[in-house]
Amino acid sequence: MAHAAAPVVTRDEEVRRAYAADASGLVLVPDGVARPTSADEVAALLAEASSAGTPVTAAGGQTSTTAASISDRGILLSLRAMPRIIDVDPVARVARVEPGVLVGELKRACAAHDLLLAPDPTSEEECTVGGAVACNASGARSLRYGATRPHVRALRVALADGSIVELRRTALEKNTVGYALAHDPVDWFVGSEGTLGVIVEVELGLLPLPERVVGLAIPFATEPAALRFVVAARDSRAVYPRCIEFFDVLALAIAREAEGSRDWAMGAQAFVYVEDVPPPGIDSALDEWLALAESHDALVDDVRVYDGETALREARRVRHSVPARMNERGAARRAHGGRKVSTDWAVPYGSLAPMIARARALADEARVPQAVTYGHAGNGHPHQNFIAHDADELGRIEQVVEATLREVIALGGTVAAEHGIGKLKRKWLPLQMSPLQVRTMQAVKRELDPAGILAPGNVL
Repeated sequence: MAHAAAPVVTRDEEVRRAYAADASGLVLVPDGVARPTSADEVAALLAEASSAGTPVTAAGGQTSTTAASISDRGILLSLRAMPRIIDVDPVARVARVEPGVLVGELKRACAAHDLLLAPDPTSEEECTVGGAVACNASGARSLRYGATRPHVRALRVALADGSIVELRRTALEKNTVGYALAHDPVDWFVGSEGTLGVIVEVELGLLPLPERVVGLAIPFATEPAALRFVVAARDSRAVYPRCIEFFDVLALAIAREAEGSRDWAMGAQAFVYVEDVPPPGIDSALDEWLALAESHDALVDDVRVYDGETALREARRVRHSVPARMNERGAARRAHGGRKVSTDWAVPYGSLAPMIARARALADEARVPQAVTYGHAGNGHPHQNFIAHDADELGRIEQVVEATLREVIALGGTVAAEHGIGKLKRKWLPLQMSPLQVRTMQAVKRELDPAGILAPGNVL
């Protein structure tokens, strides 16, 4: 058990309100805020909270779109004051960090050693490593590298009773001991959204920095042509994509404005952004990309090339402008009972085009404005961002989302591919998970958090 004193819990209303909002559009004011600076302080606070039955919700950069990092019950445990990069080992290719370090900051520290931190949340300059692990964050490059989970080598976790456990993945290639779900406790906490423990240290595996990355923004005269190109690019063996991102005509308008080029590809109804990362010693497949694009009716005269780190950062900024602008539009409607409604469903990538078409039809049938649709098409994973102008429209949009999710599940998809469940999507968990699966998760929750103090309302 921890022997350090617990951090002060601030009850000041101004401070509490400073931690009351994330990217979900909800505002939940906690009863108090704690800002520990060490793992021992986290453990001490949890021990006290467990004894008193006080709820504790952990938070990092509060970029959650599902309200996972806010609460109006008990203590909001902010881990921003634990931002140390403990070590980057270029020989072992691992980084050890506290949970409050920003993902973007850690990426730059790794790049200084010619190493790549693969997890790629779009909000990397605002989100923390602890948060990325807690929600198993992913992003554009998960097409090549996967989400955060496979890159987590070890964790230190403060449990609800105030004890700290150290967990490390095994190096075994074969193991038949016990149930598979108990083989690797690291996986219990990656993606658990703060419901099973509080992550106080993370060890991440790193990759060699690619020799060259080239980005291409490829416009298309029609949305169906763009989505056919996505499937062709995913299936091709002539190109080396680490991301394949789709942007519909509404997202294209936001990107044009962010880039300051309102006249780019004026005949386009969509564009696809890709990054080519060839194997070491192999040239980039620019000619192959252009040939593939031309064969799918791309507006090849308007293709833009982003070569070099500065250009790639600009491309990322332009792409990030889409969710950033939608967050602004949603926030402007809060006073009227509205907000942004964001989806992160996914289907097998070959089914993406018909599923987007069906989602659009459902919105038209309900007479709600079409969502801005963009995102990780290479994984069959778009984001639909609706703006509900008031409470009535919010209700109708949520009905459209639920109808969409039912059809997504029928296609073998998921209700949440990237952002987790949090509080906002909890009602849709049973669409995907059977009662048996839910009961099994509840049993794990009871074992690790018997008093039910951790992140109440998240997931279960």
